[in-house]
Amino acid sequence: MFKLLVHLKKYKKECVLGPLFKLLEALLELFVPLVIASIIDDGIANGDRGYVVGMVLLLVGLGVVGLAFSITAQYFAAKAAVGFSTKVKHELFRHIESLSYSEIDHVGTSTLITRMTSDMNQIQNGVNLTLRLLLRSPFVVFGAMIMAFTVNVQAALVFVAAIPLLSVVIFGIMLWCIPLYKKVQQRLDKVLGITRENLTGVRVIRAFCKEEQEVDSFTRRNEELTAGQKFVGRISALMNPLTYIIINLAIIWLIQTGSVQVNSGILSQGDVVALYNYMSQILVELIKLANLIISLTKCVACGNRVQALFEIKSSQTISDDCSIIGDESNAVEFRNVSLKYRDAGEDSLTGMDFAVKRGETVGIIGGTGSGKTSLVNMIPRFYDATEGEVLIGGRNVNSFPLPELREKIGIVPQKAVLFKGSIRENMQWGKNDATDEEIMTAAKTAQAADVIESKGGLDYEIEQGGRNLSGGQRQRFTIARALVKEPEILILDDSASALDFATDAALRKAIREMDSKPTVFIVSQRTSSIQHADKIIVLDDGKIVGIGKHEDLLSSCPVYSEIYNSQFKAESNGKEAV
Repeated sequence: MFKLLVHLKKYKKECVLGPLFKLLEALLELFVPLVIASIIDDGIANGDRGYVVGMVLLLVGLGVVGLAFSITAQYFAAKAAVGFSTKVKHELFRHIESLSYSEIDHVGTSTLITRMTSDMNQIQNGVNLTLRLLLRSPFVVFGAMIMAFTVNVQAALVFVAAIPLLSVVIFGIMLWCIPLYKKVQQRLDKVLGITRENLTGVRVIRAFCKEEQEVDSFTRRNEELTAGQKFVGRISALMNPLTYIIINLAIIWLIQTGSVQVNSGILSQGDVVALYNYMSQILVELIKLANLIISLTKCVACGNRVQALFEIKSSQTISDDCSIIGDESNAVEFRNVSLKYRDAGEDSLTGMDFAVKRGETVGIIGGTGSGKTSLVNMIPRFYDATEGEVLIGGRNVNSFPLPELREKIGIVPQKAVLFKGSIRENMQWGKNDATDEEIMTAAKTAQAADVIESKGGLDYEIEQGGRNLSGGQRQRFTIARALVKEPEILILDDSASALDFATDAALRKAIREMDSKPTVFIVSQRTSSIQHADKIIVLDDGKIVGIGKHEDLLSSCPVYSEIYNSQFKAESNGKEAV
């Protein structure tokens, strides 16, 4: 947590002025009981109405000045806390964006969202309260005790006895609550996780009529959170009655002691009232301090969780060796590459060894779970090979700065993701300064031009996730987005699954006719989508079981022929029969 405080450096002035003005307010507050005592002893006792009015005006003045100090302190504290939180959020988001898929998969999306929202809010509140109260409360407690000694030493001994007892009760309850608050925060994580899962998967839940089951699951998690909050709330609720019992007993003792001394002429009535006010101030400030420490505990716990994310280092390092170690005419080359996911029991891919020439079209096919997506994800370094080397243009991908590497590659993932905004804004993700003409050219290649025309043009607003588009339209737009940048390498990861055969064929034909002649990787379950590729790679259980052209693989690769025959009726001559 304390490593995060480096982001407060920009707010040194606010971190000093906030507590300073709060201490000035507290100092004025400590003078109020003395003014009230003076009103009673010198004004009311002597019937001096002018003196009383003057002292009341002084109280009003102290109140107004104290309010000004308090508002000023709140302004500086809020400015520092909000600025600090904003800075940390920006840095955290930048850090998360720098992590590889392996780290993001390991931490989990729901956890990252919780850290960015709930935890950061707790940190912001903790910093705000610290700047306002951490110095003020102890200052008032010890200041009130010292001021009580200036009034009367014997009566002030009540404070010496009451303050430690109050501290034991308040801080004892606080220490009891701290681990319970941590458990509550963990249960909150679970509730947020299941909430996110249900909201993102709401269509699947409804499709399988699992609403009641998910409601019951959410209710159970929420009840666990509620039970934890109620339990810790009951313990926290003990603070007020116990402290008021102690403070009222101390006040009774103080009044009894004071009355004796008033009768003896040692104390005045105003002094007793002043001592009573100081005791009340101490009670209020100790409760504030206890609540502050509980908030600080939450803040530190949340800060540690955020700091834990900062301490996760990306497994993707950039090699200083930029030398060409392979054939530059090869767009992509895999040299005995293996891939093992984090915490996985065995390799997902083994022995990937092949080369692809510039401008070639490569089809990748295999059964479900055979490693097709894993293979293409190593080209843009979404995942790093655990063994072997992946080369682009004869150069190890590990030697490319990630922006430079990914600028060469256009990738269309399995899940078509579009963002809220116009069609133009979505297309410009591929190229920031893309003109309308470039966008429409890419859309024509992606067979999406007619969709744009039917929607009224590039200004049509797409909803979050592309909810107002069909599956095929979303896929065509994501393909167009990748084509806008005119990449050297184009990866289509099962990105035409929602397209009909005619549109799919037209798309592949248009890509082949592109002027930029990109090297194309087509991952597909359809043999019809890849049968005209220059090279087809057949995967089975993470291994290459065949490389070649369509006709060669039909006769030499049982896995490929099995996939083909399952999609087309096999004739005796081995040709298609619809």
